[in-house]
Amino acid sequence: MSVACCIPIVECVSCLACVRWVWKKFLYTAGRESENWGLATASEFEPVPRFCRYILSVYEDDLRNPLWAPPGGYGIEPDFVVLKKDYGDTQGRVSPYMIYLDRENRDIVVAISGLNLGKESDFLLLLDNRLGQTKYDGGYVHNGLLKAAQYVLEEECEIIRELLERNPDYMLTFAGHSLGAGVVTLLTMLAVKNREKLGNIKRKRIRCFAIAPTRCISLNLAVRYADIINSVVLQDDFLPRTTVALEDVFKSLFCFPCLMCIMCLKDTCTLEEKMLQDPRRLYAPGRLYHIIVRKPFRFKKISPVVKTAVPVDGRFEHLVLSCNLTSDHAIIWILKESQRAFDCRHCWKASRLWIFR
Repeated sequence: MSVACCIPIVECVSCLACVRWVWKKFLYTAGRESENWGLATASEFEPVPRFCRYILSVYEDDLRNPLWAPPGGYGIEPDFVVLKKDYGDTQGRVSPYMIYLDRENRDIVVAISGLNLGKESDFLLLLDNRLGQTKYDGGYVHNGLLKAAQYVLEEECEIIRELLERNPDYMLTFAGHSLGAGVVTLLTMLAVKNREKLGNIKRKRIRCFAIAPTRCISLNLAVRYADIINSVVLQDDFLPRTTVALEDVFKSLFCFPCLMCIMCLKDTCTLEEKMLQDPRRLYAPGRLYHIIVRKPFRFKKISPVVKTAVPVDGRFEHLVLSCNLTSDHAIIWILKESQRAFDCRHCWKASRLWIFR
């Protein structure tokens, strides 16, 4: 057989392989990673929209006259905001944050905002990492995020301890989005390991909600802290799935869609057994909540479904080809869909109880 005859055959085989690969990638938009997970209850998912609102409020300069408040407002009482710090206060060591005394829900909340594309300090913080560079508590963690978490704990441990002593029945909750989600994850682990700095608070009074988190801790730590750390991912969000060095992402000369395709090819061609055997590999932390709002090849959204599990493998290992992979990372969309998911789940539960009476 001549070379000229072989070329069309090779092209056909290559095309079929590409079509199969693209088909597999599109299937992940249906929530394939979480298809075998259980459904989250309304009661355990209830805090998520509330903490999304608190995180959003960190971006406001004046909470009494908010500029970007979503419908219904932030649910914040400005008089109970204990402190609020911006980039000038933190000198770029961490993104803006606030401490809020939530009297209605008996909660002391430390909320940290996400990555600001206009702040070089945020990029330097996110890029301060190398695979396996930093060991902590028997595992591996993101170096830059650990430094930021240590800074917050050292700066605010006195205030947090005083609040806990004054309110002995309150929870201590750390909440953050994107970059802030990684910081609060490490901050929660530091709080657990240094409880004497916080008045010897019991572990069960500490919890964390990491909204659209970056991959920041090794698998053994992700599972060990799953009782107090919760990660929330909206359908196709790219960041919890980004396994390559983030430095390569932001320094790449490729356009973002091309980079996503290259990363997809890489994680498709790499054997999962090889990936999962590396103890330095970082993951989305804790218990996972996956909000599903779309099905493949459907333009209309479905009623939201929230799946949850503490998987020991398959923690969003594959990037998906989706036009929503960046929009699903936005805190405002996560707030809207999490609220819609809670309302649907809550109403469904209430109607079921009414039927069985």
